[in-house]
Amino acid sequence: MATLTIGGDVYEVDAILMDKDGTLLDFVSMWGYWSEQVMSAFSEELTRRGLKTLDAAVIPLLWGTQHDDGGHIVEYDRNGPLAMGTMADLYAVLAWQGYMAGMSWAEARAMAIRCGEHANVALLKERPARLLPGVQSFLDACMQQGFKLAVVTADETDAALRHLEWLGIRPYFEAVIGTDQVERGKPFGDMAELACLRLGVTPARTAVIGDTNGDMLMGRSVGANLRIALTGGQAAYPDASHIILGYQELQLGG
Repeated sequence: MATLTIGGDVYEVDAILMDKDGTLLDFVSMWGYWSEQVMSAFSEELTRRGLKTLDAAVIPLLWGTQHDDGGHIVEYDRNGPLAMGTMADLYAVLAWQGYMAGMSWAEARAMAIRCGEHANVALLKERPARLLPGVQSFLDACMQQGFKLAVVTADETDAALRHLEWLGIRPYFEAVIGTDQVERGKPFGDMAELACLRLGVTPARTAVIGDTNGDMLMGRSVGANLRIALTGGQAAYPDASHIILGYQELQLGG
């Protein structure tokens, strides 16, 4: 029987549902790069139209990012739009800036999507994804102990599968659930319910690991046995059952 030990407490667990961005892969290396590409392209489009461009002081507020003196993203709000929102959410926030600058809503939204597509091309070329410390050894241990694993992500399924392939960890997961597979994404429990259905497990014997409180709310809504928040130490997780700084705090047994 597989067990997970955390904080000295031992839990019987059949499956682990894992968020992708910020939980498996380094969020800033991937989505910091993507966001910079989107914002740069959007600002250039505004300038080309003779409209007021995005203010450097406003950009961090749009999606919940922190920047260094050179304007590069170095941190993110784990409960902000970039971490918790869907692509549609992010494009809507950006489109609002175009609308406020004088564009029609339809034109602004279309431009935001085009800038996102531009950033996707750059992402495919650079492939900046990298695993977080401890992920590889944790996944290996999960496989050795017989845990069922699934990814539940606010990203689209095709993109999620692509990123897992880049990282070389796709074979570890029996199910990959993107937000496009359910009616309601995080923080609702739809993705967790679907993942449990596909894995053939009950939520009460499932652990959820994520880096946002949206992940924790998703787990709570389906009655997940464990809701483990992986944090850099700056976010609040009122719906987590446990908060850890790294995978070294988790021990697996059989």
